[in-house]
Amino acid sequence: MLFLQLPLLLALLPGADSEDGFQEPVSFQIIRIFSFYNHSWEHSLGSGWLGELQTHGMDSSSDTVIYLWPWSRGNFSNEELMEVTRLFQTFFIRFAQAFHNHAIQWMLHYPFEVQIAGGCKLRFGEASVGFVQVAFQGSEFLSFQNNSWLPSPEGGEMAQLVSSLFNLYQGTSEILHRLLSDTCPRFLLGLLDAGKAYLQRQVRPEAWLSPGPSPGPGRLVLVCHASGFYPKPIWVTWMRGEQEQQGTQRSDVVPNADGTWYLRVSLEVEAREASGLSCRVRHSSLGDQDVVLYWGHRSSVGWIFLAVTVPLLLLAGLAFWVRKRWTLCQPASSHLPLE
Repeated sequence: MLFLQLPLLLALLPGADSEDGFQEPVSFQIIRIFSFYNHSWEHSLGSGWLGELQTHGMDSSSDTVIYLWPWSRGNFSNEELMEVTRLFQTFFIRFAQAFHNHAIQWMLHYPFEVQIAGGCKLRFGEASVGFVQVAFQGSEFLSFQNNSWLPSPEGGEMAQLVSSLFNLYQGTSEILHRLLSDTCPRFLLGLLDAGKAYLQRQVRPEAWLSPGPSPGPGRLVLVCHASGFYPKPIWVTWMRGEQEQQGTQRSDVVPNADGTWYLRVSLEVEAREASGLSCRVRHSSLGDQDVVLYWGHRSSVGWIFLAVTVPLLLLAGLAFWVRKRWTLCQPASSHLPLE
């Protein structure tokens, strides 16, 4: 049944009008971070993510799920959501208890932190892939593959002890395998379907140029900004004519608060070579009409402004001087004796 639904990925994902357009897998994952303070007290934070978009949060005081978007429930019924939530809550409770109960055996020293991320990935034309990864103090520790727990080399002897214990609980492993291989892919497809109006929206980028910090005498850093665009894929580069410029530096694409994205692309050049360079922005929201910004035009605008403003100021000053002279001369002429 799941394979029959996979072609829906082409219709549901932004920028996936063809098989070639869908290059990256789409994923849903739950992240839980446990902070263990002593043998009886831990605090946890939880969240759910559709790719890089957070769709779910967690109320730490009640351990209940917070649905951050109107479509965050996917197409699951309330009963199915409650059952899935209960299964995950049971798993996480047992997960935390294991670390408390075996802290001495595993030579754990409070406080310490454990991070766990689990979910599934879908790619068009391929089977779904479930995954669980556990980190201890920020380093790789365990993974869940093929219905069993495997220690990471970085985890050492402690990771081997933990995985051996977890593998004794076959019932829990089978439930986790079912959640990853069946429940998660169905929920992921439901999220894509329920949220398609939001996920498939097209928002045009706003682009502008600015100088960067001076790298030294006779040199410039030219910066091209693109902000407020969605979806995330974008192509921005510095050009001279139709030739891409070598040495272009691209920042990470980072999120804005409204769910859109921001990118800056910079180029260091000799000051005398800046004229004639342009920044070209290509994005799905623009169709075939790329945005092209010319660095030379940025400079010419300033010269045009000066060329217009300076003569106007001179004319205004001259008019003020003539009027003042005329006003001073007017009283003297009105008191001349009459003949």
